[in-house]
Amino acid sequence: MRVMVLVKADADSEASVMPEEQLLTEMGKYNEELVKAGIMLAGDGLHPSSKGVRVRFSGKERSVIDGPFAETKELVAGYWLWQVRSMDEAVEWVKRCPNPMLGESEIEIRPVFEADDFGEAYTPEARERDERLRAQTSQRQ
Repeated sequence: MRVMVLVKADADSEASVMPEEQLLTEMGKYNEELVKAGIMLAGDGLHPSSKGVRVRFSGKERSVIDGPFAETKELVAGYWLWQVRSMDEAVEWVKRCPNPMLGESEIEIRPVFEADDFGEAYTPEARERDERLRAQTSQRQ
């Protein structure tokens, strides 16, 4: 199963406080463990929401909202995409993670939808299209 592992933002990450060398070293070692175990598919830190935008949809209308965004605890500061056998395995890996923030922090784990999750609505044509797009995307990496 694939899971998205979301590192929640805090006041420091939203203020562009960069991690110290020790944390970068610890996270680098942790990421090496994830790669060696065949778990990590992707991962990066994100700039604060002040550098981001949101696009709000209302019917056919679209509006752009510039950051920063108010609810820091609901924002994401970084992510990993992992391939694991179970949610329990993902939890065990997160428990081994260095604390990604200077103070208290939170990491959220959410399963990624797989093709079979969509049932009959996911037609053979849609499945073929998505497989083609994934192949094209992986070629560009």
